[in-house]
Amino acid sequence: MDRGFGQLQGSSCIAAASMTTGSSRNASSINRPRAAVSIGNVRLKDIAKATGYSTNTVSLALRGSLRLPHATRERIRRVASELDYLPNKLAQALAGSKCYAIGLVLTDIQNPILTEVAQEVSSVLHNSGYSTLFATSNNRIDLEIEVIREFRARQADGILVFPVHHREVDHLVRLREHGYPIVSLAEVPEPTVDCVCLRERKGAFLAVEHLTGLGHRNIAILDAASPLGNFEKRDGYRDALRSAGIEIRPEMEFFVEGHGVLDGYQAMNRLRGRVSALTAVFATSDPVALGVQRWCQENSVGIPTQLSVMGFDDTEFSRLADPSLSTVRFPVREIVEAAVGHLCELVEREGDLPVPTRRQLEPELVARASTAAPG
Repeated sequence: MDRGFGQLQGSSCIAAASMTTGSSRNASSINRPRAAVSIGNVRLKDIAKATGYSTNTVSLALRGSLRLPHATRERIRRVASELDYLPNKLAQALAGSKCYAIGLVLTDIQNPILTEVAQEVSSVLHNSGYSTLFATSNNRIDLEIEVIREFRARQADGILVFPVHHREVDHLVRLREHGYPIVSLAEVPEPTVDCVCLRERKGAFLAVEHLTGLGHRNIAILDAASPLGNFEKRDGYRDALRSAGIEIRPEMEFFVEGHGVLDGYQAMNRLRGRVSALTAVFATSDPVALGVQRWCQENSVGIPTQLSVMGFDDTEFSRLADPSLSTVRFPVREIVEAAVGHLCELVEREGDLPVPTRRQLEPELVARASTAAPG
């Protein structure tokens, strides 16, 4: 397949490549393996000579290629650092089609778990020799399509994306069919696009199963995902109720307009007249759950004595909340490392891309002080 789909001229590539920054160490502090090499004049062949590897192997190692053993990459990188090697991004961009830049598209940068994802992606890509191009879609598919097109115009070698709608990904499928490397960080229909994600349906099941196991039967869901067409957490909620022999009641399912703390707080305001009938609330994100807790504190509803509250993601705020929030862990580092590694393999692959694959990581329940048996 043609991986040149939608390519523009090299000037865009140069602009993207130039985004990587770094700093060189003072020459006096370097114990050089080859004293004859001067700063600013180190080439791949100099590193190859110092390490005994070929220039091609050196090039792969400095780009973080997973085709090489970890020990080989680390040795070559160490020698390159000792020689004060600085990659010539301009020359790389002019010499070939790769720009060593990856696009990252998130749905909502105000979501703290996605902020963690952005930080981790930037760090892992930097260590792999790539710069990061970043954009947010603000939960709009039209904007998602637009920023992906912009990344392609900037000659990004590949894209990581949290799609707005997990079932409306035709624009991603078309790119993949044309051989463009793209990896989704949320579950999408198989086998259309490569995907590295959390098993969200199972995560929601574990959250609600925890509540039913404590004896709760009147459990509401505050759902910020279904309005966007993402039903994994709602389905997991329903699965857990069925498993516990509890009737699924539509009046216990409430849509939330966003993923923030204020959204959770306002949702509880709308439920004010129904709170007495509830013993537990499952919120589809930690910030929404924290909004629930804040409302309860202001309205003298005891947590967990009168209402148990469960979140999803295990953000830093959930650990520090009072009471600390029970939740489901989103393994940021594991997902990012797996996704970046897979995307880099696709980018570096010669010839046609393989059939898209899906890798799902297992969720982990984190029980804390915000949940207990109903009083």
